[in-house]
Amino acid sequence: MNVAALLLLSGTVLAPQDSTVGIVASKAEDVRPVGVGSLVPDVPVTTVDGETKPLRNITNGNKTVIVFYRGGWCPFCNTHLQEVGQIKDELKAMGYQIVAISPDKPEELKKSMDKNEIDYTLLSDSSAGATKAFGLAFRVDDDTFTMYRDRFQIDLERSSGMDHHILPVPAVYLVNERSQITFLHFNPNYRERLKSDAILEAAKS
Repeated sequence: MNVAALLLLSGTVLAPQDSTVGIVASKAEDVRPVGVGSLVPDVPVTTVDGETKPLRNITNGNKTVIVFYRGGWCPFCNTHLQEVGQIKDELKAMGYQIVAISPDKPEELKKSMDKNEIDYTLLSDSSAGATKAFGLAFRVDDDTFTMYRDRFQIDLERSSGMDHHILPVPAVYLVNERSQITFLHFNPNYRERLKSDAILEAAKS
């Protein structure tokens, strides 16, 4: 399958960044991600060790797979992080590094790395600045927030250290050495994630 077909089947946005990017949507279905051809937003993220740095400093000069996920509390996210880790060596052989970004604060990232045996980079976006800049942000409504907390013992505020109740729609970006986005897959249905073989095919293309 050629990359154009893969982009089409994946529901990829091909348009460049527009004026709606940065707006927090009221539901996952309404997000408008930054598209292919745009530059990686120059936004701060925080490492597991608590160091804050611009994301573009991480991607400049490096082909990069960027994964946005909801948090270490999400079983679908954990499965996807593990699956991405299984193709790390193949991606590295093609010159790619992997970074995964979530609202989790740094100490929660450490738990995810240990739990899922992750040996690539996890980054914290507790403020949701990167999530908003990429156009992936939506706000969890009050009823859902309460249900997560009371029924499932998932406390979004505890995980992020913030009370904004913002999550990213799960997404996978491929970025070239000039920090230009060359591929995007996102899906408002958090249960469905881009398969590892599709990531590899996009990287090869």
